[in-house]
Amino acid sequence: MEKENKDREFETSNFLHRIVDRDLEEGTFKREVCTRFPPEPNGYLHIGSAYAINISYTVAKKYGGVFNLRFDDTNPVKEEMEFVDAIIQDMKWAGFDPGERIFYGSDYFGQMYDYAVALIHKGKAYVCDLSPEEMREYRGTLTEPGKNSPYRERTVEENLDLFRRMKDGEFPTGTRVLRAKIDMKSPNMNMRDPVLFRILHESHYRQGNQWCIYPMYDYAHPLQDAIEGVTHSFCSIEFKDHRPLYEWPLKELELPEPPKQREFGRMNLTGVVTSKRYLKELVAGGYVDGWDDPRLPTIRGMRRRGYTPESIKQFLGEIGVSKDESTVDIKMLEHSVREDLKDRAPTMMAVLRPLKVVITNYPENKSETLILQNHPKNQDMGTREISFSREVYIESDDFMEEPVKGFKRLAPGNEVRLRGAYFIQLENIVKDDYGQIIELHCTYDPETKSGSGFTERKPKGTIHWVDGKNCCDMEVKIYNQLIEDESLLKNKELSWDQRINPNSLEILNGAKGETSLKNAKPEEKFQFIRQGFFTVDYKHTTNDHLVFNRIVPLKDAWQKKK
Repeated sequence: MEKENKDREFETSNFLHRIVDRDLEEGTFKREVCTRFPPEPNGYLHIGSAYAINISYTVAKKYGGVFNLRFDDTNPVKEEMEFVDAIIQDMKWAGFDPGERIFYGSDYFGQMYDYAVALIHKGKAYVCDLSPEEMREYRGTLTEPGKNSPYRERTVEENLDLFRRMKDGEFPTGTRVLRAKIDMKSPNMNMRDPVLFRILHESHYRQGNQWCIYPMYDYAHPLQDAIEGVTHSFCSIEFKDHRPLYEWPLKELELPEPPKQREFGRMNLTGVVTSKRYLKELVAGGYVDGWDDPRLPTIRGMRRRGYTPESIKQFLGEIGVSKDESTVDIKMLEHSVREDLKDRAPTMMAVLRPLKVVITNYPENKSETLILQNHPKNQDMGTREISFSREVYIESDDFMEEPVKGFKRLAPGNEVRLRGAYFIQLENIVKDDYGQIIELHCTYDPETKSGSGFTERKPKGTIHWVDGKNCCDMEVKIYNQLIEDESLLKNKELSWDQRINPNSLEILNGAKGETSLKNAKPEEKFQFIRQGFFTVDYKHTTNDHLVFNRIVPLKDAWQKKK
């Protein structure tokens, strides 16, 4: 079965696979296929990250190559070890284990400095003293060419001296940069003498105070790929205009068998925030319960919500790889989760909004044990024992005093079965001083016990329940889309309080569940009859407080639309 799953993982070919096929046929590389995922350690991974990882990871596996996790840690201001550890943990949990192939761009600072010196020797790089404002002015616009910096014609010797002194810390932050000497009139603005190194007197989380100049991403990235032997550098479509700049240092430095950059379309999900900047604002502002809030599309948030690695990979495989940016309905991801859980999550009874039922003709001191299947379709999952007594809880919306047409649950005149137990019928409604229903009195028919034999009567419907004297108290969290109106997300004039769906989280403190749920372990998953799939919240569950997160409801709206 494991081999079949691996084979299925690589069944679907895409345009990136065809690129690799062509390179292999033409003998472009003498080394094995090598791909990479290069996150900046300044946040947590999200579903868009998983999409990108999956592309490179599966290419490496498909062609018997290797996959590198390389941290693009060239900006000491934003990077932290917390994020490094989280990225590694989340990738392993999701099934993208890099093994020993974990690298850090900061380890190559010395090599990148030497490469920059080589470019200066070739007359392809110079130290520039323009301020950031002046540099923007000199750069030009999309319709007007840029102007050469007045420092562009410094001699090689002068540039070498200034660059060395930049490295040695003689100049303040931001006063000088090293720029590539390319073409200030290029129609591609990325090629208008881009910055290669800048001065930044900040301590690095790995390198400490060893460096005070740091390479820019567009310069560092191709060199990091080349140093590691990457063959195919897959990135999202917004970097397409950067490809000439990716290739420029590789060509100028005459590096053998340079890696290839190729782009794919970004994948967006409806109703979620994948912008790292927005995610940071939500977390820092306390609008969500940390990076692992189940409403966030972070890998950690999806894990805490109860999504499985298998369902995420299934979803990524189904949507494929596009050349252009696309938006996928989140219902498709939820569908994959349901498909993964429906055959392996045990089925239990839980009442989220309980309504007390007293069975008046059941003996007061009696209690009996019933046997229920743990899964209606999977007999191998075995059975469990539940208790039944005079008082039970049912779901409040399983009763209507004035039933609408077609209502097939408990109501005046309706006889229903308590799942796995007996038929009951309404006898009396108990209300408080405000007219709210607080209790139902019913009678039961002892001849209608489930599994006891044939009965001519057919109940109006079957409802789930829990024993009032032998159940467990639970807190249940129901999650909905964090952003219901996506047009609000782009309106920067609105606060996050105004953008967030006020109904994105509903907390039910009085829920009741079968006693067997008391032993549920963190991240264990269940199907609650008629309620959906749920998991034990590992963050807030304690020995005396059980918290369940709803993973997805049972209704598959996406499939129904199809």
